Amino acid sequence: MSTKIWEAYAMRYATVKRRRQELFISYDLHDEAAHMDYFVWFLRSGKETILVDTGFNAQSAVQRKRTFLRCPIESLKNAGIALEDIHDTIITHAHYDHAGNTRLLPKTRFHMQEREMHYATGKEMRHAFCRHAYDPTDVCDLVYANFEERVAFQNGDTRGLQIVRVNTQRGWIVLASDASHYLENIQKRSPFPIVIDVEDMLNGYDLIEKLADSPHHIIAGHDPLTTQMYQPIDSKGLEIYSLTQPL
Repeated sequence: MSTKIWEAYAMRYATVKRRRQELFISYDLHDEAAHMDYFVWFLRSGKETILVDTGFNAQSAVQRKRTFLRCPIESLKNAGIALEDIHDTIITHAHYDHAGNTRLLPKTRFHMQEREMHYATGKEMRHAFCRHAYDPTDVCDLVYANFEERVAFQNGDTRGLQIVRVNTQRGWIVLASDASHYLENIQKRSPFPIVIDVEDMLNGYDLIEKLADSPHHIIAGHDPLTTQMYQPIDSKGLEIYSLTQPL
């Protein structure tokens, strides 16, 4: 296990209004308005930068009626990160909001679950429910990257979805991505409704809690609380938050 210490950051790039009944399988019948934020994350140690997920673009935002705030990849450049220096990018899964924009990173190697590639290119995509969160262009771009020998495949405990455990100055944090859209998903054991295997998802919550140093070291994938819990660190309006500096 690596002892390297990383700085970890979240960048908010889009948002959308939601109802709580759209966010939790089990929810209070007194439904309330809510919203869901979209993030990419990046890790830095010395001169090394690892990107976690690549977001979606303005065209996808229009198609899916999301409020697009900024291109996450171009914003990395605006934050002073040279894209050619990003040699490794983790794709937690191939949903449109986590695996777009890969053409903007022609020099990076993408790390993803082998079973996720099988799923996103397999027979299940004939079902509208299964393919709803995937964009065929994004999936094809990952296939092309594989033909260019730029995809490294992992085989984890659960089908498709990856989480990222990071050693930071405040301890081990876990970037949950869609393994827990909101902190409340994991706290109340109420998964987000887009799920293939509920048992797998619930077991995943146990794994997240085991790998994180505490509940305060879990970073949910789409929770607006991230922008309220962590220190904003940029002066350019890019909405970058340091996950090692809680407020």
